[in-house]
Formats: sequence, C-alpha cells, structure tokens
Amino acid sequence: MKLALGGDHAGYEFKQRLIKKLEELGHEVKDFGPFSDASVDYPDYVHPLSTAVEKGEFELGIVICGSGNGVAITANKHQGIRAALCWNEDLAALARQHNNANVLALPARFLPYDLAEKLAEIFINTDFEGGRHQNRVDKIACS
Repeated sequence: MKLALGGDHAGYEFKQRLIKKLEELGHEVKDFGPFSDASVDYPDYVHPLSTAVEKGEFELGIVICGSGNGVAITANKHQGIRAALCWNEDLAALARQHNNANVLALPARFLPYDLAEKLAEIFINTDFEGGRHQNRVDKIACS
C-alpha cells in the first residue's frame, strides 16, 4: 500500500520508527516531514500530505503531533480528507469501518510507541464496511 506520513517535531520520533516498520511490512511510504525534531509548524507538512492523499497519490495517510489534534484539524480542512484522531484499537478500526477515514491522526505525547504502531496497523488493514455507513460518509463533505 502507498502511505503518506507527516506531522510535527513532537511526532518526529514516532514517525521515523513507524516509517521503518511500515516499509519492513512491504508498504511504500513517503515522508512528508518534518525531517528533524526541531520545532516546526505542522500545517507546512500536513497540507501537502493531505493534498496528495486527496488526489489519490497515496491510499492512506498518517499524521502525528503531540496531541494529534492540530494535525487532524489541519488535514480535515481538505474536502477529500476524513482524518480520525485515534488513541485506542476500537477507534482505529471504527474510523475505517464506519467513517472510511483516509488519514489517521496519532497523539505522540499520549501514547506509548507500541500502541501507536498497533493503531497504524489496524487502520491500514481495516476495510470500510460501506452499506448504511456509505450514505453518512457521502454527507460529510461541504462541497
């Protein structure tokens, strides 16, 4: 699967570790940055990532910052993005099953890395159920 990852300085370490793990699992990953743990503004990385997912260049995205909120809010400014902030396994599965989320937002300061990795795997490997959920998803975008 083609995956896009990005975030901010607080998510940098998780992002680097997650990229390595995802590549080991056979995924094609593009790192949208940042490229160090120096303080940055997450929209500078999340907007290009979201545009690329929106255009279909990547199947899914994962964005990581301290709380997960900033990156999720930024990603969700894009009409074709449904970013879900997840902190447990059920939320990661439901984000895909019921909401057809295409971007996972992770709060690096509030999760152990091993759980973040598990959430990413669940998100990537869970399919949208469609059915009654499709009608609801179709009503999310404003345009």
